[in-house]
Parts: sequence; C-alpha cells; structure tokens
Amino acid sequence: MKELFLEDPRRKGWWHPRIGAKWTQTYRDLYGNSLHRFDELYDDFFYHRHNEVWRGKATERLSALLGSTHMLACGEDLGMIPPCVPEVMKRLHILSLEMPRMPKTPGQEYADPASFPYESVCATSSHDMSPLRMWWEEYYEPTAHYYYNCLHRGGEVPPSLPVDCARQMLSQALSAPSMLCILPLQDWLAVSETLRHPDVKAERINDPANPRHFWRYRMHLPIETLASDTDFCETISSLIKESGR
Repeated sequence: MKELFLEDPRRKGWWHPRIGAKWTQTYRDLYGNSLHRFDELYDDFFYHRHNEVWRGKATERLSALLGSTHMLACGEDLGMIPPCVPEVMKRLHILSLEMPRMPKTPGQEYADPASFPYESVCATSSHDMSPLRMWWEEYYEPTAHYYYNCLHRGGEVPPSLPVDCARQMLSQALSAPSMLCILPLQDWLAVSETLRHPDVKAERINDPANPRHFWRYRMHLPIETLASDTDFCETISSLIKESGR
C-alpha cells in the first residue's frame, strides 16, 4: 500500500498516488482490473485533476514575472508535465526547450529538429542529461536506432561517437527553425578529436537520479587553446554559416 500511495500530511486517512509508484514491486505485482484502476487513478491525479489549478497559478505568477523584466524567458518543459504547460507557455510567448532525444510526441523515439517550433530553444543535451558522446556509448540499441534512422547511415554502429556524426548532429540542431540554438560546450568539443575530453564520463554535469553525483564538471582546456585551434574554430564557424544562423 505505502509503495503505491502517500498519506496526506494535513488530512488523516487521505492518500495520494506516489510519483514513483510505477517503478515499485507492488505495482509490478498488480494485474487485471487492479492494474487498470490504479493506472486510471495515477494518470488522472498527475495529468488531469489539478490541471486548471496549475493553469491559473502559472498564468498569474508567470505573467507577473514576465512583466518585471525585458528578458526573453525559456521554460524547461521536458518530461512529466501537465497539458496546461504548453498552452500557458504559448500564450505568454515563453520559449519551449526542444531536444531530439526528448520528443514530446507520444510514441516517437526521437524528435526531428526540423519540426521544432520557432518560439523555442533547440539543444542537443542539457545539464541533467548525458552529453552526446556519453549518451552514444551508454546503450547500443537507442544509439543504433539514431544512427540508422536519424543520421541515415549504414554499416556497423561505431562504439564511440565519430567526429563526422557529431558534426551532423550539431548541424541538424543548428538548422532547426528554433529562435535560439544553445549547445553545451561538451557537444561542441565532440567535433574535434584533439579537444574532446579524454574521459567521456567526466563530461556529465549532473545526474538527477544519483544524489551523490555533484556538479563537478569543469572545462578541461584553457580558453586560449580553443581560440588558437584553427581547425576547430573553422568547423564551428562553417556549421553556423551553413545553418543560416
């Protein structure tokens, strides 16, 4: 019971579904009507029941926030979000965050950067995700699907991210219709065999699933090294020019 529900601290005898209930052994033991009913309750609680409350509060608070600054706002609308989020963001002209590895269309394995909306920020990874090189080596099957279906390449999938594949992935992101394209330094450096970090695991900034993983990433090269690397600078320059940015 307590693996699936959390007791309301303010109302004795009232219980709410746990956010992580579907990853517990108790949930895996459910079957038939019990499983169906719990899924209905869980989805209603997290995605529908409070939608109007969230919409009203978001509109009220975000409107006040936007009215106090001339800065352009961007929302991290990834993962488990209620339906009102994109509606409110669109109405208030808050840029969405779009990444190929985190599609927003149900059933889609990877998002096509060419389909991203104009009012958005396109990125290849974020501080809470593995950078491109680390992701490439984590799991073979997702990498293979991306290699064949998104990069449209043939032959055997390379065990580590090749420079030409990294360049193609950055080119696709830069060519997206998104108003802004902001790419992590680690993914920029992936296009250079000499500048990329020798330890691919050291490139990760944060792992939200690991409370002992701290924000220890630091650029392993002085800025002067990047500025003096003619090939790297020309590659970055050509990628940006080719995209029309």
